[in-house]
Amino acid sequence: MAVAVPAGASAQERKSGPAEDGGQPDGDIIVTGRAQRLYRADTTTVGKAAQNPLDIPQALQVINSDLFTDQGARDATDIYRNISGVSFFSYAGVTFRGFRQDQSFYDGQRGNPFIGFSVPQLFNISRVEVLKGPSGLFFGPGSPGGIINYVSKTPADKPSLRTVATAGTYERIGISSEATGPIDRAGVVTYRLGGFYEAMTPYRRNTRSKSLIGDGGLSIKTNTGGKLTVQATIYDNDLPGNRLRGVLTDDAGKFLADIRWNANEPTDFLHLASRAYQARYATDIGGAVTFDAGVRYFASTETQQYHEPRGLVAGNRDLVAREFRDQIRDVDGLSFMANATARVALLGTDHKFQAGGDWYDETSVLHSRILRAGVTPLSLSNPVYTTSARDVARVSALPFTTTDTRTKRQGAYLQDQINISKAVLLVGGVRYDKFDDGVTTGTGDRVTARSAYDDGKVTFRAGAIYKPRPDASLYVSWSGSFEPQTAASQSTDAGGPFAPVTGGQVEGGIKTALFDGRLQANLAGYRIVRRNILQVDAALPPINGQDQLRPIGEVTSKGFEIDLATDITPDWVLMANYGYNDARITETTAGQAVTNAVGDRFANAPRHKLGFWTRYQFAPIGTAIGFGAEHVSRRISLSGQQVQPYTIFDASLTKSLGIVELLLRVDNIFDRRYAASGFSSQSGHFPGEPRSALAELRLRF
Repeated sequence: MAVAVPAGASAQERKSGPAEDGGQPDGDIIVTGRAQRLYRADTTTVGKAAQNPLDIPQALQVINSDLFTDQGARDATDIYRNISGVSFFSYAGVTFRGFRQDQSFYDGQRGNPFIGFSVPQLFNISRVEVLKGPSGLFFGPGSPGGIINYVSKTPADKPSLRTVATAGTYERIGISSEATGPIDRAGVVTYRLGGFYEAMTPYRRNTRSKSLIGDGGLSIKTNTGGKLTVQATIYDNDLPGNRLRGVLTDDAGKFLADIRWNANEPTDFLHLASRAYQARYATDIGGAVTFDAGVRYFASTETQQYHEPRGLVAGNRDLVAREFRDQIRDVDGLSFMANATARVALLGTDHKFQAGGDWYDETSVLHSRILRAGVTPLSLSNPVYTTSARDVARVSALPFTTTDTRTKRQGAYLQDQINISKAVLLVGGVRYDKFDDGVTTGTGDRVTARSAYDDGKVTFRAGAIYKPRPDASLYVSWSGSFEPQTAASQSTDAGGPFAPVTGGQVEGGIKTALFDGRLQANLAGYRIVRRNILQVDAALPPINGQDQLRPIGEVTSKGFEIDLATDITPDWVLMANYGYNDARITETTAGQAVTNAVGDRFANAPRHKLGFWTRYQFAPIGTAIGFGAEHVSRRISLSGQQVQPYTIFDASLTKSLGIVELLLRVDNIFDRRYAASGFSSQSGHFPGEPRSALAELRLRF
């Protein structure tokens, strides 16, 4: 029961007779023509309003469902290889233009239901929009590397039903289905229902995985050009033995154990239960004004009991020390937003005014108790697993430490895009944000610490675009971002309160959509400076046991990116990307390092990252083959250990069988053993998945 990977949506369905083309039966899925413009996007909403990417003076990418389908993508980690400047860090976190980033948006709003250590699923996502660089104007506080926006599938006017059965290595088995279409004859009300189930036993020892997702929505055409869409989604991820850390390595990055090694016992677990509800109203007002407003609410509970590796036992190169953690994380958030766009002629020039605001309130409560003494170490070479019963009983005698974090964000923006001529566009915008953060920590019934901070910040964005022809644009821009300091660091004992971390970027580039959009090639160069990063000031004595912090850290990130999506022939499509990044600490206190950095380098920030995917279709026999690769250069871990470079290859075959389509896919064809990212010397590097195979049988009506 869940959403099918929308393979059928990217094939052409037609009815034909024998006199026309050889007599394909009615309803057959024909692969002919599927390659053209397969992975391209003509419109994006990453700027809060539907817009041509050529008219945005900042690098961006849109990954659509066609690519999900061809690559058999299941979750967010499956698509990072398609995005220049983005590589895996940990769980749902990425390195984005040199900076660690964990924040995601859904349909332009805050409210990620995959909290903590779960990864966003793609089954109910129609596309992923990536805006690179500071995005403070439209999205408020955040990392200067960029943002990822997941755009949900919504009810469609055309009736359809898609079902997908899945099987693969690691005992993978699953089924998904979705139905959409009009409810009434006039098509005023449309619906979408979908469900997803998948279970597997991953390659890491003791791990199992079971995912359930249910999704439904209604769209109502309220007026001419107006539509109200309401949606509800529930998620249930049951992950025994799957609260994963890495595998320990030596300083050269060589694994000290089999990559199947796991610090978790068979009875350890992670369980995520989430629900998300949202409503969105959009309408045209006359011929020059559009308006949309949305509300989103989510509530998630993540429960976990697991063994955390704590590095090698002193004097023993085979035993890993462990501690046992019992944690419950409850997070809920409510978000509102509204945006309006107006096109007007003013003083002899055409203007596109955008104005909007958003509001977000989140509560995150972590209950945690940790058993540090008496936990049995685990061998790297010959691990012997039992159960967690003994550690569960012992940890239950400890009181929970509760960390209650409250986060509030309010912001409003205004932007003007001025068409000086058909070839020249100027863009300028300003935003004001107010934030209010607080953290209360207690053990049992006793409050041990409390801190709070509120402030406001103005963010700017400016750019210029020159279009020598309608399908090409040259641009330059400046954009800003900021992040409030963590509320826990705002204590007066630590020297607080402190102003936010700020980020500013200068970027220039070229975007093209040549040959009627069949060639989209983009080049961007950037320089980001991030300031006011807090560090311990060793020259000052501690106050009440707390080190004194000062905003004395600065980072400079420089690089360039190339993205290409093209039809080489009518049957052959190619998508490729390359990113170069050099992120360095440019200001710090002697002997100190900013968070996620070692010396003057950042953890998991590769200099070079390359990816490509190509697909060739043999239309007469209804078959297509795909082939791709990803290369990530050398990195360092949070502990300064080497993370070796890697290159992996993947392939797929798609075969049309009438109304059924078959996908066969192999990942990591040559079974390369590699580290997807580095973490710490205590918990090791995250190993990449060995060779795996996936088969999907897709049925579409």
